[in-house]
This record gives sequence, C-alpha cells and structure tokens, in this order.
Amino acid sequence: MSLATSDGDALSVCSLFYVYDAKSLSFVVASSEDTNHINHIQKDAHIAGNILLETDRVGEIKGLQFQGEFLELKEKSFKLLYYKKFPYALAMSPKLWQIKVNYFKMTDNALGFGKKITWKEFSE
Repeated sequence: MSLATSDGDALSVCSLFYVYDAKSLSFVVASSEDTNHINHIQKDAHIAGNILLETDRVGEIKGLQFQGEFLELKEKSFKLLYYKKFPYALAMSPKLWQIKVNYFKMTDNALGFGKKITWKEFSE
C-alpha cells in the first residue's frame, strides 16, 4: 500500500506491507518509530492511502483508495494476523500499527468501465 501523512506543514508518502481485517475495517502495518510518516501521525493521525493492481490493461484496472486513523496496535489478534501473513517479520520484531478505515473508494473495471463503489462510515 501507499500511505500519505501530514503534520500540518509537510507531507510524506511511504510504501507499507499490510494485512487487512474485514471485521474491524482495519489494516495492520509495520513501521519504525523514527520515520517521517510516524512523526507525522504523532501530530495528526488522519491518513489517506491506496492499494492498486498494477496493469496496463484497461479492463483489469482495480484500485482502492482509503482514509482513516493511524493508531498504535493494541489487539493481540491483529499481531497474529500480521505474523501469519509475514512470518519472516517475527525475526525483526517490528512495531505494528493499526489503520482504522472510515472511507473506501474502489474502482473495478471488471464490473464496468470506471465502476466505482464508495463506502463512508457515518458517525453521529
């Protein structure tokens, strides 16, 4: 995934490996605390990102844009989920984080040219 962050003045974009938990609408990622994007989220936890299938065939274009909040990971089940997908990461003992998503926009040309599906969490 590509992840975009800001501290109010500067912007940063990074690439991260991820695992997704559909039940909690959350991604789990690993990142060192001494990076620009982590310094940014300590000031402003709101993030945006995207995941895409790289292709040059128009009919196969698929992509996901998302927005959410970048949080310190607390759920043990999320750690297990991440290490199940990336078992080699255990040797590095990375710091794991949760991205709690509140907005998705998916483009999937397999459903029709330019087909977009949007989901936004509405809270009162």
